[in-house]
Amino acid sequence: MAYINPSPGTTSQIVLRLDKASASTITGDPATSILLGVNTITVPALQDVTVNNANDVFTWSQLDATAKKQVATTSTNSIDMNIVVDDAIFFGTDVDNDGTGTVAALGLMGLSRNKTKIAFGLKMRENASADRFIMGQGYITGLAPTISADAPVWVTPVTITVDGEFLVQTTDA
Repeated sequence: MAYINPSPGTTSQIVLRLDKASASTITGDPATSILLGVNTITVPALQDVTVNNANDVFTWSQLDATAKKQVATTSTNSIDMNIVVDDAIFFGTDVDNDGTGTVAALGLMGLSRNKTKIAFGLKMRENASADRFIMGQGYITGLAPTISADAPVWVTPVTITVDGEFLVQTTDA
């Protein structure tokens, strides 16, 4: 069995990259698409990441059956995470941006505020011979930065609400 074991302090284990969505940002080999784009940003200081793939189910009862019937329907996909807030990544390099700049100029707050569709690539390093990628398109939501005396750095949840399906791929390292 091959476990994905991102030991704390190990670089390049889990990497989340963001870009503005387009047809070319999530197609083809993941090593040459979103994960290496020139206008992408890497989300630093990930505390945890949860990949959600929740299928909806239609349920009905029939008079000739003693149990309910169910059929899987569309799914709701998202990626939830908590991050330590990095000023440039959160606010962007151009705080007053009108929504037309790069993801680096907009930052997470600008992408959420302007409802900008993004492409994302989540790299999960498995072992020396292969990487796993979860890619797709969606929207940044759920920002709620907090700070307290017990946690004296800003932290925020971030949700990527996925528009459509996840694309799952692997590549040789």
